[in-house]
Amino acid sequence: MFRCQRRGLGTRRLLLSLLLLTVWEAGSGQVHYSVPEEAKHGTFVGRIAQDLGLELTELVPRLFRVASKGHGDLLEVNLQNGILFVNSRIDREELCGRSLECSIHLEVIVDRPLQVFHVEVEVKDINDNPPVFSLREQKLLISESKQPDSHFPLEGASDADIGENALLTYRLSQNEYFSLESPTHSKQTKRLSLTLKKYLDREKTPEINLLLTAADGGKPELTGTVQLFVQVLDINDNDPEFEQSEYKVRLMENVAKETFVIKLNATDRDEGVNGEVTYSLMSVKPNGKLLFTLDENNGEVRVNGSLDYEENKFYEIEVQAIDKGNPPMAGHCTVWVEILDANDNAPEVTVTSLSLPVREDTQPSTVIALISVSDRDSGANGQVICSLTPNVPFKLVSTFKNYYSLVLESALDRESVANYVLVVTARDGGSPSLSATASVSVEVADVNDNVPAFAQPEYTVFVKENNPPGCHIFTVSARDADAQENALVSYSLVERRVGERALSSYVSVHAESGKVYALQPLDHEELELLQFQVSARDAGVPPLGSNVTLQVFVLDENDNAPALLPRPGAGGAGGALSELVSRSVGAGHVVAKVRAVDADSGYNAWLSYELQPAAGGARSPFRVALYTGEISTTRTLDEADSARQRLLVLVKDHGEPALTATATVLLSLVESGQAPKASSRVLAGAAGAEAALVDVNVYLIVAICAVSSLLVLTLLLYTALRCSAPPTEGACGPGKPTLVCSSAVGSWSYSQQRRQRVCSGEGPPKTDLMAFSPSLPPCLSSTEGTSTPLFFLFLKIYLF
Repeated sequence: MFRCQRRGLGTRRLLLSLLLLTVWEAGSGQVHYSVPEEAKHGTFVGRIAQDLGLELTELVPRLFRVASKGHGDLLEVNLQNGILFVNSRIDREELCGRSLECSIHLEVIVDRPLQVFHVEVEVKDINDNPPVFSLREQKLLISESKQPDSHFPLEGASDADIGENALLTYRLSQNEYFSLESPTHSKQTKRLSLTLKKYLDREKTPEINLLLTAADGGKPELTGTVQLFVQVLDINDNDPEFEQSEYKVRLMENVAKETFVIKLNATDRDEGVNGEVTYSLMSVKPNGKLLFTLDENNGEVRVNGSLDYEENKFYEIEVQAIDKGNPPMAGHCTVWVEILDANDNAPEVTVTSLSLPVREDTQPSTVIALISVSDRDSGANGQVICSLTPNVPFKLVSTFKNYYSLVLESALDRESVANYVLVVTARDGGSPSLSATASVSVEVADVNDNVPAFAQPEYTVFVKENNPPGCHIFTVSARDADAQENALVSYSLVERRVGERALSSYVSVHAESGKVYALQPLDHEELELLQFQVSARDAGVPPLGSNVTLQVFVLDENDNAPALLPRPGAGGAGGALSELVSRSVGAGHVVAKVRAVDADSGYNAWLSYELQPAAGGARSPFRVALYTGEISTTRTLDEADSARQRLLVLVKDHGEPALTATATVLLSLVESGQAPKASSRVLAGAAGAEAALVDVNVYLIVAICAVSSLLVLTLLLYTALRCSAPPTEGACGPGKPTLVCSSAVGSWSYSQQRRQRVCSGEGPPKTDLMAFSPSLPPCLSSTEGTSTPLFFLFLKIYLF
């Protein structure tokens, strides 16, 4: 009945302790709660979200979480209502031992933006541990000669609780010989002992059995008992006595085994064997009996195990001295051993990553990670200072005692450094100091901050005309220093008009590979230069891009046969050339001239003339000049020559393969007096033209020499202008056919020359020089040209 009432009082006290006051310390920024130990799962601790100023709706989106080093499962937060509650059993004695203060430190972290709060939950002690005696029974040897009011020390009980719950009171079972003397609150050093109330009579009562009860100050109180067996001794009436009832010793932790602690000395006023004393350890509190040894003969106390300041700071050693009398007598003393801290624990570093990887455009002062340090030592040995790897764009900022934030200090550039390995060093203040390190790998995430770049701003490409449709002519390539999709480059044409047609009707570019294709056969006679731009864009958001200029030169092929030019006023049927020739002309007289042009250029337009043999193999009195097409007599004409001469002239270019045309010349031989005046005028004109050609030939030779001497200067000037001038659009179109001299042996032939439009603004095209490109062998690539072909430069001379 009594026990049930006491338990009811304990239940009411437990309920009252749940309603503890929550205190917010404005100066420190901490939230304090308190909770009794052994509280049930789900016990309310505090409205943590409300006390921290957080809205319930933002707990989940902002990744609200609670971290507690070593005690992560004791307390939990309900994210629905923001209440901190007990999650698992809390045992204050297991958590903090006999320390007067016991708290659980929580670290509350929320993201977006990052905030860190520190919450301290004090664990209140409840009376859940009864007093405990180290022995089940205690034996006391008391001489019958002891005087009333003699004191006999007893080993008291210990209580794992603190405060009022650990204040012990003792009760002794009812007897006529002994009373109990207990320590008082004002003098805790007074030992628990039995007091003899009257003389003992061994013959009457040789043994006395007593029950000693220890009760704590809790409500309801808890008790523990021990049996006291008092044996009444005879004769030997003097106890061994120590010089002091209490001794105090200081030892450094982790001292070596067999280290000397203290030498105890007890004396006995008896003589003989009754005065010979031996020593024994009665108890070592708390739970340290195996840590010390006592020499039973000389009273030396030595260390027998490993002492650890972090485990226990004090030891209470109860020593008993027993003489060798019959019966033996005992004396007691207490040795208080204080353990001194040594710097034997290195700091511990814990890194909590929060925002990894880090974008390279992250602003300075952004928190990257949280770092906590601890040291089990005390005093200067437990004071820790943190440092970071030097010469990195990060720094450590102290946010709370032993808590740091890893903060971005300066801008990042992934293209320079893609990953940082940071080393956090924690060093304590001991001597010598101990340190610990922790590595933090910070990966820098890419941002689209680099434009795709071409190796050159401009490329020159040479392509033979009449290429097959879809022919690959060049490949552009741009490099982007970014990563992943930010470095994924696609290509496209910069659309414009080429004459009256769109650029996309001529060429196309593959979006992924950058290969440029000619969509249709190109015609040198129509388009000699196609200049356009290709754009490179990455896949970033927003995308970045750049352009490159391509100059595609269309090289000539021999795809045009020579074309005959009719002479104005010349007679003849079916387009044949008819001339009247006097029989009186001498050898070498020019009687006619065949004129032809070739739409190609260069060697493909260089024409030569051949006279076809007459039918029957008869030798003709006429010949044709190889390069000028002039028909002249080979000898003096006579009466035997037929009056009508039919000549076939073969006109052939120098292409590979050569293309030809055939001209028919009809000559009528007449007597010298029958030649018409018109023929005389024609012959006179021909003679004048021949003289003029001789004069022009002289000037042409001089001009060719001058142009040849300036060839290198012209090419250098052209290259400089192309490099310095910005890319402009232009088109190549056919020009008006003109006749130019291109004979290597000094005679004349004709070719069709086209103006090449040089795109240098909006002005009209200029044609100062004409370039004849030589025929290229089949093995020359027509897709990617990097070398300039040999150009034959000719001075333009307008003959007509």
